[in-house]
Order: sequence, then structure tokens, then C-alpha cells
Amino acid sequence: MKRDAALGRGARLRRAAVSLGERLEAGAVLLVLLIAGSVWAFVELADEVLEGETAAIDRAVLLLLRTPGDPADPLGPPWVEEIGRDVTALGGIAVLTLLTLVVAAFLALRRMRGAAWLLLLATGSGMLASFVLKDLFDRPRPDLVPHGAHVVSASFPSGHSMMAAIVYLTLGALLARVQPQRRIKAFVLSVSILLAVLVGISRVYLGVHWPTDVLAGWTVGAAWALMFWLLARWLQRKGQVEVGEPE
Repeated sequence: MKRDAALGRGARLRRAAVSLGERLEAGAVLLVLLIAGSVWAFVELADEVLEGETAAIDRAVLLLLRTPGDPADPLGPPWVEEIGRDVTALGGIAVLTLLTLVVAAFLALRRMRGAAWLLLLATGSGMLASFVLKDLFDRPRPDLVPHGAHVVSASFPSGHSMMAAIVYLTLGALLARVQPQRRIKAFVLSVSILLAVLVGISRVYLGVHWPTDVLAGWTVGAAWALMFWLLARWLQRKGQVEVGEPE
């Protein structure tokens, strides 16, 4: 009887392991497809921008966010523009760097050093990629409306949108993986996506980016974050990145 019970438990464990492996493989395939789709979307968008095919829609969307007849005046009262500046700061280098360092330090204190290094690598390499892409395309900033924020770099892709997607989606993934309930996972990821979206919209509202700059930033940022999600899954299976908080 004991032997039969032990065999039964062994069979159940094997089935559970196979099921988990299948889910992990399915998740990896999905991530690869999403990464490929994001990269393809960026390449297509960049090609359209370089050929000037997006100029009309860029101008139309930018003017939609301005008072009719007065391109210098963003839609809404002055406090709305101030909110736009507050939101856009969430995608700034200073805020994202500080947030990344604080979260990495917290993970290290929780003995999740692999996850901390992965977060630092995702953010640092993403910033470098943003600088390289801006220099490569060297697209001028919008001159259709006055800028509502100080800018110094090229326009395509939007660095704020790209880095917001990288940092907030990566942080969302790390937090979601240690939450047992699906609704909490969904909430965390939804907030991460919302923050990235709001940062991008604020850049267009303030007139410092064309809409296609923001779309490009989102696609590259999403691809970058997804790539590191995939890397995290692989490292977790090798035991080099923690799955959750240690006891």
C-alpha cells in the first residue's frame, strides 16, 4: 500500500513538472513572438518616418492637442499643462535612474541580487540604446508648436517613452512574479503599462515630440523589456535569478 501511494505521488509530481515545463515553454514562445512583433513595428515605423510618409498624421495629431487657431496654447487650462510636465517627469532620466537604484537596492537587501542586477542591466543598456538610436536617426524636434519642456537631444525615438516602457514594464514584471493572485498580477502590469502610456502622451501634449516618435519609443521599449523578461525566465530556470522573495 505504501509503495503504491509513493508511486502515485511520484506520477503526480512528474505530471505537474511536465505541465509546468509546457507552460514555461509556451510563455517563452509568446515572449519571442511579442519581441519580434515589436521590432517589426519599429522597423516599419522608422521606414515610414524616414520617407516622410508620417508627416501629415504627425502634424494633425499635434495640432489636435492645441487650441484651435492658436498652436502656442495647449488644450485645457494652465494647470493641465502643469500636470503634463509632472507626468512627463516620470519618464525622465533622473526619476527613472533614482527609481531603478532604489528598487535594485531593495532587491539586494532582500537577497534577490540576481533580480537586482537584471534590473540594472535592463535600464542601463536601454539608456545606451536610446542614445544610439537618437544619434542614428537624428530627427529634428517638432517646430510646429512651442515646446512645453526643455529638450536637448534628437526626436526619434522618444527617449522618455522608451525608457518609461523599459523601466516600468520591467519593474511590473518583477513585482507581478511574486504575487500569488492573478488579479494582483493584472493590476501591477496594468499600472506599469498605464504609466508608460501617460508619459508618451505627455510628450506629444507638451509639443516636444511627434506622435510617431512616441510610438517608436513604446515599441522599442516594449521589445527591450520583453527581451529581459525572456532572459529572466531563462536565468530563473538555471537558478541564477530568484523566482520570488526568499523565506
